[in-house]
This record gives sequence, structure tokens and C-alpha cells, in this order.
Amino acid sequence: MAPLRILYVGGTGTISWSCVKRSVAVGHDVAVLNRNRTVARRPLPGGVEVLEADFVEAESVERAIRGRHFDAVVNFISFRPDQAERAIELFVERTEHYVHISTAALYQKPPRRVPYLESTARSSPTSTYATEKIAAEDVLSEAYATRGFPVTVVRPSHTYDDAHPPIPGDWTVIDRMRRGDEVVVHGDGTSLWTVTHAEDFALGLVGLLGNPQTRGEAFHITSDFLYSWNQLYTMVAAAIGVVPRIVHVPTDLLRAGAPDWFWSELIEGDLQYSVLLDNSKIRSYVPEFAPKVHFAEGARRIAAWRAEHPDVAVGDPSLDAVFDRLVRGYHLAEDAFRSLAP
Repeated sequence: MAPLRILYVGGTGTISWSCVKRSVAVGHDVAVLNRNRTVARRPLPGGVEVLEADFVEAESVERAIRGRHFDAVVNFISFRPDQAERAIELFVERTEHYVHISTAALYQKPPRRVPYLESTARSSPTSTYATEKIAAEDVLSEAYATRGFPVTVVRPSHTYDDAHPPIPGDWTVIDRMRRGDEVVVHGDGTSLWTVTHAEDFALGLVGLLGNPQTRGEAFHITSDFLYSWNQLYTMVAAAIGVVPRIVHVPTDLLRAGAPDWFWSELIEGDLQYSVLLDNSKIRSYVPEFAPKVHFAEGARRIAAWRAEHPDVAVGDPSLDAVFDRLVRGYHLAEDAFRSLAP
């Protein structure tokens, strides 16, 4: 394939940075559109053009891309239907291929059948994030059907990189492990989950770009490795040389005890269920897609990144207080139930 002119909306985030690197590595001409504020954590490869704009401000984006045309546009920061509508108007005349990054969190819960396929019903009423992603997909699908907007929908699942651990609470949890404090795992920790390293995701995503047969289609791009949540936390702890002190808090109590914690809603609406996604479709379009980074290796890379970036990989004191609250609540409940014993 001839080199493509690709625009990444985002480009320095957990998933998009690896996609930018992969695109450059295979010879594409790459630009990123973002606020140009997080490059220090994930420095862009040489030759990548930065177009400075805030995607939520349509006028700034219009100025940044005026007079330009791209073979492919990949948007990592479109979350709501109004943002999807804005993207259509911005790019309908400016690209041959628009890729919308959605989420696998939108599939119906609890699962009725696994593995999930791209045709599985979408329904996640307890997750605002997933509900808005569904609405955004619907806007784009309508534009494809009525206006020929060249959209492809990609649904990643739980994707991480060396600088972003895939455990709810990330560096705060790792700091607690290092100190020997208890860490909170939802439910009994035995539900199965898929985590995907961003480098593996990038192999699938970049392989789709510029292929006209992908227009109007949806793909999920995930690892094939399954882990229990207890295993995920234990592998992170092993990578930093400790044994985790896990407290299992019932999922339905997390929202009650920590309504101010971003992850509470996602755990209730998504992470508490065992989820497996079928990757046959992405492999049929991108035969080279073959995830390689199992989480034991991923955890070691996260630990190494933390050691190299001690000023960035730090916990959040306010989130630490949330975990302290949940741990106290767990032990109070434990004592109360123990008092009921004959």
C-alpha cells in the first residue's frame, strides 16, 4: 500500500500514541490534532506534524485543518453524539476514511452469550459513557447510510500502555501495594477480563486504514488473553516485588460507598462481568493482527516505566482517601457479620 496521509485526533493518549508510532514505522505521513499539552509523557516520533486545536472548539479545529485533505482521520476523543455530528461536518469533505474510536463497553450486560461479536446487541443502561458512545455510533451510521460518510467504527476494550496501568485507580493502587496497604478489588475477583496493550491494538487499527471495504463496518480490536481480576492485581504486585493485600468489596456497594469515584459506574456497568470478545473479523481484514503482550510482561513494563518516571507515576491523595473509606467500610461490615455468628 502507498503511504497514507493520516490525521489522528488525539495522538498522545494511552491508545493513540502507539497508533501514531505504528503508522510512522510503516511509512505513513502522520499529523496529530490536539491541545499539545501531553507530549512530554509520550513524545511523538520525529516527522509527526502537530496541529494545535481543541476538538471541543469547532472553530479552532476548522482553522487548524483549513485547506487540508487526509486519506484517513482517526478520532480518539469523540465520546458523545454531538461530537460525532461535529466530526461529520468537519471531515465529510476532508477525508476518504473516517475511523471512530468507540468502546466494547457498549455491549449488553450481563452477557447472554460469549464471545461478543460486533453484531451483539448494544445496551448498557447503567453506564453513561457507554450510552453516549452508542448514540455517537448511531449518528455516524446514519451519516454513512444517508450521506455516504466513510466511517469505520472500532471498539477497543480495556487498553493500556506502559504509562497507564489497566487497574481501576492505576498509580494510586500501585502506591498502596508498595506501602503494604489494602487494595480494593470488586466482587470476589474471579470474573474474567481482557486487557490489551496499546501496541497490539495499534497493529490492528493501522492495518484497517485506507481500506474502503471497512467503511460502514464495526470492529473490535482486543487481546485474546483472559485473566481474573485477582490475577491482574497479583501480577502487578509481583512486578513491583510485593504481595497484594486484597479486599473484595461487593460491586453493588462500590457505588454506595464511592459515588465520587469515576470507576464505580464502569465497574457496575461493565467490569464486574466476565467478558470475551471474538477477534475473527479484525483478523479477516488484517491477517497480521496477532496480540503478543501478555499481562505478566505488560506489568513488568509498567513497573519499569514507573521506576523511570517517579515524578509522573504517582498516586492521587484524594483517590487514596476513597480507597481508605472503602476499606474501612468493608471491615466494619465484616465485623458486623461476624457479630451475627452463633
